[in-house]
Amino acid sequence: MIYPIVIYGSPMLRNVSEPITADYPGLPQLIKDMFDTMHASDGVGLAAPQIGKSIRLFVIDARPWADEDPRLADFTKAFINPEIYERFGDEELFNEGCLSVPGIHEDVSRPTKVKIRYLDENFVEHDEEYDGYAARVIQHEYDHLEGKMFVDRLSPLRRTLLKSKLAAMSKGRYKADYKTKLVK
Repeated sequence: MIYPIVIYGSPMLRNVSEPITADYPGLPQLIKDMFDTMHASDGVGLAAPQIGKSIRLFVIDARPWADEDPRLADFTKAFINPEIYERFGDEELFNEGCLSVPGIHEDVSRPTKVKIRYLDENFVEHDEEYDGYAARVIQHEYDHLEGKMFVDRLSPLRRTLLKSKLAAMSKGRYKADYKTKLVK
């Protein structure tokens, strides 16, 4: 099933998500559907709040970046109940976009490395360190679970310059090449 992407201005994108257990109803199918939704929307990451579910789950498929970083050739993962417990390395600017904020891309500063604990789709615990593009996507998707969005990380000046576009988006005035919904 391809879910519609919840758009900026929807209050549910501002909620802190809840942990889940292995008996969460339909979890294997939900993870598959999230990957299908992400691919249908040309994304590399998707968090559950972006499809209207306030649970601590996100998926990433960073294979499109494997030409630039061969370590990403098989980087397709589900992260359940993740906890980033350390962010470190230099702060680096990178142009980010978001399926929930269609048509807007901005330079966002983030640390280049993270340490994260999470459960995979089989509820096996992992404690891993990532850097580069993988660390960036993980941080972006993790923010969604905390009720934050990449536009929150922009300078006050950039946010002011985007204010009218974001206001229009929250009223349903935007273009996207994938299924969306604005939840009030």
